[in-house]
Amino acid sequence: MGFKQSLIDNNSIQLHANATNWRDAIKIGTDMLIASGAIKPDYHEAIVSSIEKLGPYICIAPNLALPHARPEDGVIRTAFALVTLEKPIIFDGEDEPVDVLITLAGSSSDEHMEGLMEVTQVLDDEDSETGVDLNKLRQCHTADDVYRVIDEALAKNA
Repeated sequence: MGFKQSLIDNNSIQLHANATNWRDAIKIGTDMLIASGAIKPDYHEAIVSSIEKLGPYICIAPNLALPHARPEDGVIRTAFALVTLEKPIIFDGEDEPVDVLITLAGSSSDEHMEGLMEVTQVLDDEDSETGVDLNKLRQCHTADDVYRVIDEALAKNA
C-alpha cells in the first residue's frame, strides 16, 4: 500500500488545520482513519497513552511527527493520514514545535514498509540541516497539491 494511494483511498489529508495541543493534532489524523474504517478508536487511545508513558517518541525530525502505535492496538488495514497545522504545537519534552504529522497505521511489519519508504522519499532532503524538507507539504493547499508533491518526489527517486 503506497503512501499516495492510501491518502486517496482513505480521504485522509487535512491541510492548515487548527489544533490547540498535541492531543488535538493527533486526533485530526486518527479521526480521518477511523472514519475510513482503517483503524478502531482504540488505536487513537493507544497513541495518546504511549506518548503519555514514553514521551514524544513520534517526533522523528524537527517539526515532524509520525503518530503510530502497534498493529494489535486497533489497525484494521494499513493506512496513512497527512495533517499540516496552521500553527505548530508543542509536545511535552520536545524543543521543536510540530506542524506536519503523518499518521501511520501499519497492519503488519512488512505491509506498511512500502508506504513508509514513499514517505521517506517525499520528505528526504540532503540539502537541509534537518534532513527533511517539510516546506513542500506546508505549501500544499489541496489534496491534488499533495499528490503532485508525492509524484514528483517518487519520479525523482525512481
